Amino acid sequence: MSALAAAARGSRPARAGFGAFVARARAAGVLVVQPRMGMADPLRMRDGLLATRDADAVTVGTITLDSYTRTGDLAAARRALADGVGLNGYPIAGHPVDVTRAVLRGVAGEGFPVQVRHGSALPGHIVRALLAVGLDATEGGPVSYCLPYSRTPLREAVESWRRSCELLASIREFGAEPHLETFGGCLMGQLCPPSLLIAVSVLEALFFRQHGLRSVSLSYAQQPDPRQDEEALTVLGRLAGELLPDVDHHLVLYAYMGVFPRTPGGARLLLEDAARLAVRTGAARLIVKTTAEAHRIPTVAENVRALERAAAAAGAEHLRPPLAVPDTGIEAEARALIGAVLELDADIGRALVRAFAAGYLDVPYCLHPDNAGRARSSLGPDGRLHWSDVGSMPIAGLSGGPRPPILGSADLLGALSHVQWSYDSRAADAAPELDTPELDTAELDTSALDLDRTPAAPRELGLTTP
Repeated sequence: MSALAAAARGSRPARAGFGAFVARARAAGVLVVQPRMGMADPLRMRDGLLATRDADAVTVGTITLDSYTRTGDLAAARRALADGVGLNGYPIAGHPVDVTRAVLRGVAGEGFPVQVRHGSALPGHIVRALLAVGLDATEGGPVSYCLPYSRTPLREAVESWRRSCELLASIREFGAEPHLETFGGCLMGQLCPPSLLIAVSVLEALFFRQHGLRSVSLSYAQQPDPRQDEEALTVLGRLAGELLPDVDHHLVLYAYMGVFPRTPGGARLLLEDAARLAVRTGAARLIVKTTAEAHRIPTVAENVRALERAAAAAGAEHLRPPLAVPDTGIEAEARALIGAVLELDADIGRALVRAFAAGYLDVPYCLHPDNAGRARSSLGPDGRLHWSDVGSMPIAGLSGGPRPPILGSADLLGALSHVQWSYDSRAADAAPELDTPELDTAELDTSALDLDRTPAAPRELGLTTP
């Protein structure tokens, strides 16, 4: 770990909690980087957390849950563990509490907080499980983990998230400061114009505050055009400051969530651009992606390399002067969407349900039954996202200019692959050596990493796999 990273992490912080840790790093001028990581085996999960903690970067840990746990099929998760069937994440409600506590012992803490990531529209069982093992940070939202990922009625998701927020907030009476990150800025991952991403991110954060949370983060996913992203993140930060003045909050940027470059060089360039974007726009945390994203689940070693590459790019960006951000109408649209929803009901959950029923919020290309499905977007030749049809959303005419035509199937496929093609081409033009594959990509453990720790340490804690 570098001296700067050690200084940002600190040894005896005055306040505990996920949000406080990120705030300290930001005050030290360091971007916090975080992997997507979840392994069913407790030993591998612990190894992954240790590798993340010991990377040459300021990091927070991630425990990403499996699909059975995400959908609430806990019996299937337990059967998979008993039968030795592979899972695509950590079954936090399937392993005994003592096993997960042993995974975290000596790893998670004030100097290395761990967040549980899941994707559940009905997260009550997940919140209960993470609190039982001593964790207090997670993410999602009643809209962002319902419409894209499930067929759960939005009304049911809102009610489940209300109870989950209140349960999470209840631990404040014991001295903890739970943290909840809205996934609202990542709807569909791509081809969603920034104003809707901003609006849902802010509305979900307001929902969290209404139900007791005092430490939140607001997400935004990197899109094809960096100038549009700079404007969007600036607007998101401004609105969060205005509407959440009494809540500790920060912005979290996700490296591009669509079709990822297939070449190692293209993937590295895209990740480095995400890190620089985060620094320029004041985002405090970055969720990274690796060179393996287009092909398979990345290894722990690949995740560590991505963390360190992103941290290095972010550190270099601090030397650059900030750029002036133009106003293309993103803020006007976002304010109109947020205002229209808040006028529907003082209860933000009910307001969200009514907003989708009326089409005031409408996610393009989302097939959920509670989504109006009239909104459409397109990708301009400049790489910027535009509304082709706003449906019933109250933003007609706010961004100016003629609406581009609605995409046909061939154009839609081209738009979805735009980032992959452009970054792979950039890498090929820049230098052939950028496309050199990284080493150790076939290893699923961290044995190849030069870490200052004893690999057998988890086993000394007596961990076993049920």
